[in-house]
Amino acid sequence: MDTLFTEIENEKKFAAAPLAVRMRPRSLGELAGQEDAVGPGSWLHAAIEADTLSSIILYGPAGTGKTSIAHIIAETTRATFVEVSAIGGTVADLRREIAAAEKRLLGTGARTILFVDEIHRFSRSQQDSLLHAVENRTVVLVGATTENPFFEVNSALISRSRVIELHSLSDADIECIVRRALSDEKRGLAGSCSLTDEALAAIVNLSGGDGRSALTTLELAAGLAKEKGAREKTEPPFVIDDDMVELATPHRALPYDKNKDMHYDVISAFIKSMRGSDPDAALYWLARMLDGGEDPKFIARRIFILASEDIGNADPQALLIAEAAFKAVEVIGMPECRINLSQAVTYMCLAPKSNAAEASIDAALSEVRHGPKRDVPSYLRDRHRPGSENYGEYKYPHDYPGHWVEQRYLPEGLERGCFYQPSESGWEAYRVDAASRDRATRAAKPSKGE
Repeated sequence: MDTLFTEIENEKKFAAAPLAVRMRPRSLGELAGQEDAVGPGSWLHAAIEADTLSSIILYGPAGTGKTSIAHIIAETTRATFVEVSAIGGTVADLRREIAAAEKRLLGTGARTILFVDEIHRFSRSQQDSLLHAVENRTVVLVGATTENPFFEVNSALISRSRVIELHSLSDADIECIVRRALSDEKRGLAGSCSLTDEALAAIVNLSGGDGRSALTTLELAAGLAKEKGAREKTEPPFVIDDDMVELATPHRALPYDKNKDMHYDVISAFIKSMRGSDPDAALYWLARMLDGGEDPKFIARRIFILASEDIGNADPQALLIAEAAFKAVEVIGMPECRINLSQAVTYMCLAPKSNAAEASIDAALSEVRHGPKRDVPSYLRDRHRPGSENYGEYKYPHDYPGHWVEQRYLPEGLERGCFYQPSESGWEAYRVDAASRDRATRAAKPSKGE
């Protein structure tokens, strides 16, 4: 009787569970996407099927199948499967499960697979409590994390595990998941709803490669369709249109973290798009950062740097535009400063490019740090000391036509052009041409005193 009651209670809980939980894959054949990580021919696929799994860390964005893979392992393996979440779990929980696993191993020889969800949320010392058990195979660890494990998980634990990287699901994968949920008789919507083509496209687009998000959107939109059907007294299947999908997801939040991998990936794409003179791409990455809550001052600082690093004297105005944008961000703030940032970004993209400013100072620093000690030419030294009258003649440029005179300023052993190599782009090219013309003109004129 107790067993029957438990089964009924479990059925009720399952029926009340979110659609994303009910539709969780039960086998490798049901898993959408991730062919490289766990598809046929992969190490993980073979290890799961042969029940010879060793410790792994599943790493990837939310909704890409980490927990699903863990549950597939639970359904497939002959080992005991136990789960601890790092969100609410403690070291005491880990030690309890490890002690129980050791008892099983010594008693019946049964293996234990320990699934630690959100493993990056455990501190370094908490992660250390797993080391001995993982090393001597008291447990087989299956860790799941959305953060880069090479930064967030102890290196000693990583060395005892295999890191399996998962990627955002493709549009085709998301579509497959949605269609399966629509038709599944026991776990899904059992054909009670249908999707217009526009609604399906909207769910796929809004999901951002997150299967769980797609199923949540489908479930909420289905609820709206059923409510409408009840009001209008129509029969199923109830039609889900794109307006219902939009109502179910009033704001699409693409994945973005302000201090982890996504942060660095997006800012890298942003800078490279400006450097590559692509305003559309730069504006897209700018929008991704602003929508994700990135500090606009951080963005403005990167534009400020790029103005000298990648544009320099090809367009000296770029530095002034970047400074103005930074000041605007400080004074105005969001949301209005998005317009100032947009203006600065598009200016940087369209400006002629030169990295001569960066390359020249780096070359000079390399010479200073690695070259020999070079003395200041005597005639360039400070004159406010005894004996300076013997330093030699310094030619004051303003005493000469064009405010210029041929004179050596570099120390001995270095020649003009050793550091600064102007490009042939924009204003920099014009200045190079002008300087060449000026030198030719000056060479034809007698200097003062001749």
